[in-house]
Amino acid sequence: MKNQLSPPPALLHAAALAAALLALTGCADMSGIAPQARLRDAAALVDPGAPAAAVAPDWWRAFGDAQLDALVQQALDGNPGLRQAAARIARAEAFTRSARAALGPQVNAGADLTRQRYSENGPYPPGQAGSILNIDTARLSGSWEIDFFGKNRAALESALGTARAARADADAARLLLAANVVHAYLQLARLQEQLQVADRTLAQRGEVLRLVRQRVSAGLDTRLELRQSEGALPEARQQIEALREQAALTRNALGALVGEPKAALTLTPLALAAMQPAAVPAVLPADLLGRRPDVAAARWRVEASAQDVAVARAQFYPNVSLTAFVGLASMGLGNFVEAGSREWGVGPALRLPVFDAGRLRANLAGKSADLDAAVESYNAALLDAVRDAADQLASSASVERQIAEQRQAGEAAEAAYAIARKRYEAGLGNYLQVLSAETQVLAQRRLAVDLAARRLDAQAGVMRALGGGYAAS
Repeated sequence: MKNQLSPPPALLHAAALAAALLALTGCADMSGIAPQARLRDAAALVDPGAPAAAVAPDWWRAFGDAQLDALVQQALDGNPGLRQAAARIARAEAFTRSARAALGPQVNAGADLTRQRYSENGPYPPGQAGSILNIDTARLSGSWEIDFFGKNRAALESALGTARAARADADAARLLLAANVVHAYLQLARLQEQLQVADRTLAQRGEVLRLVRQRVSAGLDTRLELRQSEGALPEARQQIEALREQAALTRNALGALVGEPKAALTLTPLALAAMQPAAVPAVLPADLLGRRPDVAAARWRVEASAQDVAVARAQFYPNVSLTAFVGLASMGLGNFVEAGSREWGVGPALRLPVFDAGRLRANLAGKSADLDAAVESYNAALLDAVRDAADQLASSASVERQIAEQRQAGEAAEAAYAIARKRYEAGLGNYLQVLSAETQVLAQRRLAVDLAARRLDAQAGVMRALGGGYAAS
């Protein structure tokens, strides 16, 4: 009596076939092919004692300028580059769904109707030879690839990594766009205040010219001083025109960034002194490298490339799948729905590469090289992130010290100019002393405006370098 628990012969045959194919896996050799690059240790690049930074995604709001907030939001809502990034995310997510579908069974339905005349001289039996018959088929078929070696799972993880990298790229694009809008806005505010300095300079030189003319009429100065004073006015007007040109160009750039060319034509930025200084850390936060979207995108590409290598390796192993079908088939439509027209089939299928002229090895070598490139790209992004953040922090700290020194120099220059002018009005000094003092005071006024703008711009640079936000904890 046969054992009722013994496996069916078909399964035994399938198992034997699988064992035979597995024994041949050595024919597809992948030895000697492996990635060479190594990831840099991110923890070793920052101060381990530095505090973690609290996240402030809308970092530009720290400046307290509602007009700037509206411009940044307008840019984020309407910039074509961000819409391109969103399209790339959608494409990557579609690939992810496709890769996930490969893990499940596939079912297809089909129906065929063929009217055919059979050759009288062919291999057909009497009754069929020379006749014209309808061949009717309706079939429901399915297949399921059993992912023994993780090929499809690795392909899914690769697609997920690519999608995550696309989302990180979009975050990086948003961060850069916001930083560019803030930079352009601050430059426009700087130019606006430089124009005020230039207008003040023009008025000041007009007063000096009036004084020189009085002294020339009184015989206290010569026409040389008069010509020097007259020449100072066109110079001041030329500087005003140059600043207006720069302001116009900056407005055009700002309009392009926000996606509305006319948006900045009548814009009047908030005064630099009215903007609130943003908080910046004294040292690099310990979590910096995990917060920068460009570093995150590079890291996800490494993960995706590593999974691509796993897919390439899995292709060296047998492909195992189950197939089945059920349907109806007949010659002549009259017999199509009869019980005798039923057909079905089920069974395993195994495929193993034995010889492919090196295609699989070449593919694995290419994917390994892609992984090496992704690793080195991540290492480069890591080093650039640390350098960028350190540079921005150093610039921010330096500007603060420069402002303190400039404030003292500016006060001294203003006092020297006031003394020189009073001496000149009293006939105790000459015009060259006034001109020299004026040159110094104008330079300090311009520098004060530049440093005030640089201070805010450097703080914005720190925010960008830290991955888009820092809140003092």
